[in-house]
Amino acid sequence: MNESDARALIEPRLATIPDFPEPGVLFRDLTPVFADGPAFHALAEALTAPFAGTFDVLAGVEARGFLLAGAASALCGAGVLTVRKAGKLPRAVLSESYSLEYGEAALEVHVGELPPGTRVLVVDDVLATGGTVGAAARLITRAGWRVAGISVAIELEALGGRATLGDELETYSLFQF
Repeated sequence: MNESDARALIEPRLATIPDFPEPGVLFRDLTPVFADGPAFHALAEALTAPFAGTFDVLAGVEARGFLLAGAASALCGAGVLTVRKAGKLPRAVLSESYSLEYGEAALEVHVGELPPGTRVLVVDDVLATGGTVGAAARLITRAGWRVAGISVAIELEALGGRATLGDELETYSLFQF
């Protein structure tokens, strides 16, 4: 399915919730897309299409990124690297801290989960300030793998995440708000 057709199928299913999680925020909710089989399929396909042939594994960033990477991996036959919040993985981990608007957080991956040089496409639901996907990209690089790109369903342009990531990381977003 081409990008235009995917957008036409997905966009009517995006829910917009005013004043969530706090007053003044306009929350873009993908859960209705996840609940609709054809729309979810189109979204998973759209997130990998711009990077076809350039990645070996999809990195799903906790939590909605897990859904997107899992669905996309089933379509393209790639594996999934789980990029988890700190303290959730049972084996030896690498950790990367990043700033949130209200504090600090960290993401982790298992040491040695993939062979060195593996090309990893980072998949997540939203690119806002760039903190989360930026931390995932740094973590992947530190682990000895290569970031093939970043692919997100929604980019909140006013928050400047793309600029935070820099020009060296190819970044794709299906929707920009």
